[in-house]
Amino acid sequence: MSAPIHQEIVFPASPKCVYDALLDARQFSQFSGGAPAEIDREAGGSFSCFGGMISGRNIELKPNQRIVQAWRAGNWPEGVYSVVRFELVGEGAGTRLTVEQSGFPDGQREHLDGGWSKMYWEPLRKYLS
Repeated sequence: MSAPIHQEIVFPASPKCVYDALLDARQFSQFSGGAPAEIDREAGGSFSCFGGMISGRNIELKPNQRIVQAWRAGNWPEGVYSVVRFELVGEGAGTRLTVEQSGFPDGQREHLDGGWSKMYWEPLRKYLS
């Protein structure tokens, strides 16, 4: 397995707004381009985003502060999951989001690292602005 991906992004919105956008299926679908999303907002609940291209389970949820997910891309081998940890900290009128993804298959780093920015952070920043 590869070394973890670590990214930090500042958004112009409160931790609650960022948390809700990541865990509300309607908002997630809106900011990510309209593809279907299904998100159970409970720990242990499942999620599916980008029309099923990303799926998994919520391992830990601490409202407005932390989201930990067992996360997988649809083209990974069956049963292979990574762990994605989102930490949200208020910073002035905004939020610093730290994301760390570990346990992903070898050879996926470049695709995942760029994908977070392109598919999540850039559209989320526009949505929250």
